[in-house]
Amino acid sequence: MHTGPRLQSLTVGAWLVAMVALLATGSAAAQSRIPDGEWHAFGRDGANTKYSPLDQITADNFGDLEIAWRWTSLSQAVVAEHEQIRPSAFMSSPLMANGLVYVSTALGQAAALDAGTGETVWTHDPRIYDYMDRPPNMGWRHRGLTYWKDSESDDARIFMANHDLKLVALNARTGAVYPNFGENGYIDLTQGYSREIDASRMTYSSPVAIAGDTIIAGSVVQDTNIRLREASPGDVRAYDTRTGEMKWIFHTIPQGDEFGVDSWQNGSWRYSGHANVWSYMAVDEELGLVYLPTGTPSNDWYGGMRPGNNLFAESIVAVDIETGQRAWHFQAIHHGLWDWDFPTGPNLLTINVDGRDIKAIAQVSKQAFTYVLDRATGEPVWPIEERPVPQGNVPGEWYSPTQPFPTKPPPFEQQGSRLEDVLDFTPELRAEALEIIESRARFGPIFSPPVLRGELPFIQAPGAGGGANWQGSAVDIETGRLFVSSSKTLILADLIEYEPPATIGYFTDPWGRGLTGPQGLPLFKPPYKRVTAIDLNTGDHAWMQAHGDGPRNHPALVDLDLPPLGGGGGISSGPLVTPTLLIMNHGGRDYEDIAASSRTISAYDKASGAHLGSLDLPAVPGGNPATYLHDGKQYLVVAVGTGDEAELLALTLP
Repeated sequence: MHTGPRLQSLTVGAWLVAMVALLATGSAAAQSRIPDGEWHAFGRDGANTKYSPLDQITADNFGDLEIAWRWTSLSQAVVAEHEQIRPSAFMSSPLMANGLVYVSTALGQAAALDAGTGETVWTHDPRIYDYMDRPPNMGWRHRGLTYWKDSESDDARIFMANHDLKLVALNARTGAVYPNFGENGYIDLTQGYSREIDASRMTYSSPVAIAGDTIIAGSVVQDTNIRLREASPGDVRAYDTRTGEMKWIFHTIPQGDEFGVDSWQNGSWRYSGHANVWSYMAVDEELGLVYLPTGTPSNDWYGGMRPGNNLFAESIVAVDIETGQRAWHFQAIHHGLWDWDFPTGPNLLTINVDGRDIKAIAQVSKQAFTYVLDRATGEPVWPIEERPVPQGNVPGEWYSPTQPFPTKPPPFEQQGSRLEDVLDFTPELRAEALEIIESRARFGPIFSPPVLRGELPFIQAPGAGGGANWQGSAVDIETGRLFVSSSKTLILADLIEYEPPATIGYFTDPWGRGLTGPQGLPLFKPPYKRVTAIDLNTGDHAWMQAHGDGPRNHPALVDLDLPPLGGGGGISSGPLVTPTLLIMNHGGRDYEDIAASSRTISAYDKASGAHLGSLDLPAVPGGNPATYLHDGKQYLVVAVGTGDEAELLALTLP
């Protein structure tokens, strides 16, 4: 273990456990009725808190954690036999219920494991890889399953939306497919759309949402290599958990005379697509609402063929769980041109602002804003102002004159680019960085639009892969703090015209170009990856830490004795909150290189932000960590590795 400053252990007794339960009573977390020692959804519960009340692992003993068991992903055998199959990182966030750990693989397989030993109890393999070389968009990756327990019987099910565009219901104890669910156990997710879709450009990789007896499913729609203005819509569908019968459909692009259709001028609602929910959702069963974080409409960078604000793209939409009717919506970006789709689900919690309890929803974003709303009404907790933004000159484009800016909380990453943001480790490096910018790009505020190729593009900061991403944020239900993992990435967006028979107008080719600084270093000042604690009772940042060493051992920097710069381990790091700790993937400090610091899981004191240490892992963790209690012992479980290294690890105290 690599340790940072050690703090006195924050011993949590029975009184605190009781207090946590009391505090959770008025929150969405309590609605889930999840036993303290279990983890039933991507974010543990329907509220997506990623909070567990388990307290055996503390600041004093985090460094003592040992690998209790390790499970070899089913994908490893497939990779060994199929040279053409190249899965992404093992991104699944494991579940635990009734003594079994549930996990999906990058190839769309599922397994149940004994929570104490890691022994395989059952597997489900639809063998999608036998007839599919690569799923569209991001390829072979899968982020997890969803657990459901019947309130009327002892029936328990695992639901999985998969690369083959099917939703399957599996017996949680045996892995058997339910023959009476859907058609022979499966729902065909290509059916029930408001209009024709191109199934070859769609896939499923995120866990579905569960609320009571209702399953809610989004979709992934390919947003690269786009040639046509026509695209598949991001309709959200709901199904009965027992029968698979469709309950409702919500059109994220309004149709006919539905509310919001006038925000798609020139009848562009008829053919425009996307605005899909590709990540996960949150549910509040007491209010009877599911919250949909939607994506960018087609295409990501040019919208001349879809003039108008384009509801409900890049919005939070509260939808009635039983009827599918819109209760309220908030649009974060009008007429999106930056691929700043919502990449993660919102967090639900109760906060106290100026003496008033508020059932809140907090949604973090790629552009580094945190939108905090009353989740019953959609009203902002603090003012969100429409402010003028730069206008562009791309032929045929429609530009929104304003965009919403939250007045609180402050952004958690750099927004826009300025001269003072350029790195300054040494005068020589800064001079090199300025030369790169002068020849390839220009500074500009946030919401600076894409330009035609041949013009100097604006530096988009955060880029489309920056800010917060699919790993999302976690909340501390004890204090009302939100913990956000984020990264600083830069993108240049310049457009080329597509000739007939293409009908898209303009697009980026390739999709959003990166921009590297001098000698391979980042172009701007650190931190390059960070974790931020936000007090949602006040709207202020409580603390901010660089997450990981970053490039401080680069040959040009190694003699400068720099502090951690942040970076390593991918675009973001999965968070987990306990009564004393914030646990994050990656974040290792004082390692020889970025690769080694990425093969870690780290702990912070959640109150102060002090880095408590990092545990070495055999490979880079890709899935969000989870924790559970089994036979009186707390376990920390996380998916690591890619391809022939993919494993699920369970750590516990000696």
